[in-house]
Amino acid sequence: MDVTPAGGAVPLPAPKLGTLSRLAPEPMKVVLNWGRRYSLWVFNFGLACCAIEFIAASMARHDFIRLGVIPFAPGPRQADLMIVSGTVTDKMAPAVKRLYEQMPEPKYVISFGACSNCGGPYWDSYSVTKGVDQIIPVDVYVPGCPPRPEALLQGILKLQEKIARENLGERYGTTAPASVSQLTSPLVTPPPGGDDR
Repeated sequence: MDVTPAGGAVPLPAPKLGTLSRLAPEPMKVVLNWGRRYSLWVFNFGLACCAIEFIAASMARHDFIRLGVIPFAPGPRQADLMIVSGTVTDKMAPAVKRLYEQMPEPKYVISFGACSNCGGPYWDSYSVTKGVDQIIPVDVYVPGCPPRPEALLQGILKLQEKIARENLGERYGTTAPASVSQLTSPLVTPPPGGDDR
């Protein structure tokens, strides 16, 4: 029910989705999520022994390529998924954050192993970050020290389930369209008499 204010203008309802998400119809969102779900390019940020288990998961025995996960993206700018495996030290934390910021949206993070989840056996060290989630947002945590390759496959399946039901408007927040009053600056006044060309 729209209530007409005193000025006579009907207010627009607050948008439920972001600008780009509003343009796509619901069936198209399902197709886009399906494509995003089964074409994850991985940027492996291997810092310690858990990185060996990541390599084992990508080889022929476990073969996570069959799940639509492409290992070893050329760099962060071509990757959708960052897998942080191993101990994140305070000295390495800025590099992890910088490389995460270079990834294009939408981007996802899997924290793989106890060290990247919470510091692991080195949690009380003066130089260890108490989990990668202290510096970047994490979507899926895979526990273990080190986790088996099957645990990484389960983490990838959980991430794919999350992507399948994802709404990009909710993920990145909703913003109302700019009004005329927001687009005009009070610092610049228009010339008197209108537009004289």
